[in-house]
Amino acid sequence: MSAISARNVLEQVVRLTGDGPAIELADMFTDDATFDMPLLPPGLPRQEPGREAFRTHLRQGAAVQRFDRVSDVHIHETSDPAVAVAEYRIHGRILATGKRFTAPVVMVAGIRDGRIAWSRNYSTMLDDPEEQ
Repeated sequence: MSAISARNVLEQVVRLTGDGPAIELADMFTDDATFDMPLLPPGLPRQEPGREAFRTHLRQGAAVQRFDRVSDVHIHETSDPAVAVAEYRIHGRILATGKRFTAPVVMVAGIRDGRIAWSRNYSTMLDDPEEQ
C-alpha cells in the first residue's frame, strides 16, 4: 500500500474545512501534532499541541462561526515530499451577528504516516468582499 502524499493530505484538509469547522478535521492530525499561528493577535492563547487540543479548538470555533466554502485553492509540493503548502480562502459568517467574512490562509504542513504532524498557519479574518 502506498503512502498518502503530503498534497493528498492537504487536499483532504481543505475539503473538510469547506464545510466547517468540521470536528472530524482533527482526525487528520497526529496525536502529538504541533501548531504554529504566528499572526495571532496579542492576547489570544497559542494553540496547544496534540490532536485532542485541536479537536477542542474546532468545537470552540464551531460555536462562534460557520464556514460555507473555500475558494482560490492552490496546493504546492516542496522539495521535501513530507511537506506541502496549501493556499486557500475560507468564506463564512459569525453566528452571533450573521456578519460575513473571508479568511485568506496559507498553511505549511509536515506529514507523517498520512497525517499532519506539524503545521504553521498564516491567516486573518476580513470582511467578505462579496457582501459589499
